[in-house]
Amino acid sequence: MTRIGRSDLDILPLSLGGNVFGWTADRDTSFAVLDAFHAGGGDFIDTADAYSAWVPGNSGGESETLIGEWLASRKPQNVVVATKVSQHPEFRGLSAKNIRAAAEASLKRLGVDAIDLYYAHFDDADTPLEETVAGFADLVNDGLVRYVAVSNYTAERIREWISLAEASGADLPVAVQPHYNLVHRTEVESEIVPVAEQYGMSLVPYYALASGFLTGKYRSADATGDSPRAGGAAKLATPAGLALIDALEEVGDAHGASIASTALAWLRAQPTVAAPIASASKVEQVADLLASASLELTSGEIARLSAASEPAQG
Repeated sequence: MTRIGRSDLDILPLSLGGNVFGWTADRDTSFAVLDAFHAGGGDFIDTADAYSAWVPGNSGGESETLIGEWLASRKPQNVVVATKVSQHPEFRGLSAKNIRAAAEASLKRLGVDAIDLYYAHFDDADTPLEETVAGFADLVNDGLVRYVAVSNYTAERIREWISLAEASGADLPVAVQPHYNLVHRTEVESEIVPVAEQYGMSLVPYYALASGFLTGKYRSADATGDSPRAGGAAKLATPAGLALIDALEEVGDAHGASIASTALAWLRAQPTVAAPIASASKVEQVADLLASASLELTSGEIARLSAASEPAQG
C-alpha cells in the first residue's frame, strides 16, 4: 500500500481513470471494469465532474454518476474516490461559490458524504487564488471534502497556493496531478517533483500510458484501432519512440509483464509518485494495469528505461 502525501489515504499504487465511463465504456462495461479493478485489489478511482461533457448528448457528470451507481450497488469498503472541479459546463472556474456548488453536485452524483480527494482541475487566472484556497478550505472545514489537491498547476502557482494556505491556516494540498509518463517528463521532473518533495505531496500522474502509446499497440504513424486517442498515440511512433517500446518489451519480458505494466511500474518508481492513473474501456485491460502495482523493476532496469525515454520525449 502507498499513502497519498500527508493524508491518511492508503491506496494500492494504481488509480483507475474514470474518464472513459460514459464515453468509450457504457454502463455495463463501466461496472465490469470497476468490478474487476476492485476484485484485483484496486481501491483508488479518479474522475472529474466534467467527464464526459465532450461526448455528443452528454452534459458532464456522467462518469461520477456511473461511479456513484456502482458504489451504491456494490458497497465496496475502503475505496478512495478523487474528483475535480473547474471544467464542468455548469460549474466553470474556481470561485468560492462555484467550488461549493460543484462539490455539492459531485457529492450527489457520487452518493457519498465526503469527497476523499478534491482537485482544482485547471488553474483559473480570472479568480484570485486567495478566494480559491479559501473556498477549498471551507469545504474541508464543513466536512464535504477530506483532502485538497491540484491538477495542471505550474510549480510557481503550487508554491503560491501553499503560501496562502499556510498564512491562513488552511489545509495544504496533499497531491498534484500532472501529465507525466515516459515520453513526457522534463517539466514535471525539473519543476513539479521538487515542489512535491519539499511539501510532502504525492504525484498522481495522468496520461500515464501516453494515450495508449506505451501499451505497445501503436507501432506505426498510421492511426489504427478503435480508440479516440489513436491519432495522438500514433504520432509518438517515431524511431526513438519505437526504440523505447522495444526497451519496455525487453524489460517486461524479463518479468513476464506486459509493455503497459512495465511503463506504469517505471512511473510508480519515480520520486514522489504515489499512483499512476490508467483507464480501461474493456474489462480485459484491467489485469495489466493491476499487475503494474506489484511489478518491482531493478534500479538497472529503471535506469535503462529512463535512458531510452530521453530521445523519445515529445
